[in-house]
Amino acid sequence: MEYKQIQELIKTINKSNISELSIEEGEFKIVIKQELAAPAQYVSMPQVSMPMQQQAPQQAAPAPQPAAAPATEKPAAPVAASNTTTIKSPMIGTFYRSPSPDKPVFVNVGDEIKAGQVLCIIEAMKLFNEIESEVSGRLVKVVADDSSPVEYDQPLFIIEPM
Repeated sequence: MEYKQIQELIKTINKSNISELSIEEGEFKIVIKQELAAPAQYVSMPQVSMPMQQQAPQQAAPAPQPAAAPATEKPAAPVAASNTTTIKSPMIGTFYRSPSPDKPVFVNVGDEIKAGQVLCIIEAMKLFNEIESEVSGRLVKVVADDSSPVEYDQPLFIIEPM
């Protein structure tokens, strides 16, 4: 089985509800597994500022303050506008915007993107995987940082379809 066929299988599995696929051709065997999870839901609430009240001098000692939230919490993923498409990472790895450090980036903000065009590379287990656009449109935002680790299903690019 060729590398391109394996990539297509992974993309197809990611878009489906299949949790495991096993293929055997002679001595070649491949097993592709994915964890099925409920989609994340994001709730946005407007920030309300409370007016400060002056305390009276005869007031009792102030009430104890609740403990601060732990610093290990991660900020929520950016939520794209309804008229945009988010290209997400199909795997865990290292995100690269260009084919090598001395080459220009694949795409810049404002560029017109065609379906199937290479947007970036994700290095996973010493393999460099080209990530292609699934839609045509204009690149609105690059969400991931160059040369940084990315998680499965992490937003990489936001594209406005044309």
